[in-house]
Amino acid sequence: MAALHDARTLAERDHYLAVVSTRRTDGTIQSSLVNAGVLPHPIGGTETVGFVTYGPAKLRNLRQRPEITLTFRAGWEWMAVEGRAELIGPDDVHRDIEGDRLRLLLRQIFTAAGGSHDDWDEYDRTMAEQRRTAVLVWPTRIYGN
Repeated sequence: MAALHDARTLAERDHYLAVVSTRRTDGTIQSSLVNAGVLPHPIGGTETVGFVTYGPAKLRNLRQRPEITLTFRAGWEWMAVEGRAELIGPDDVHRDIEGDRLRLLLRQIFTAAGGSHDDWDEYDRTMAEQRRTAVLVWPTRIYGN
């Protein structure tokens, strides 16, 4: 099994873009493109893959069926990370990650996915206004070419 280090290295080569696939109620697949990065989980430090979203379809699917696959690619090289999603946000409260810890987690995910910002206060306001949610993926299988 490939390691998350390999996924991080591949992600760096194409702007940390990943196709995220979740399962709808009818069993079909819903996919979208996100910026995602590898980072330590805020509790315990285990390496996870994270991204920030407010997409209603993706969140609805993950709340009901937390299985998820992220696929990173650069050229013809690709790596898939399958796992279980953990949602942390204003509508998916985690008892140990609220308020300031959530604000900092959203920043940490953003920077792990290659982002930077000139005005972090503006970033924080936008995340709060849009009720953005952190998605942390606990990998169960990593593979690619």
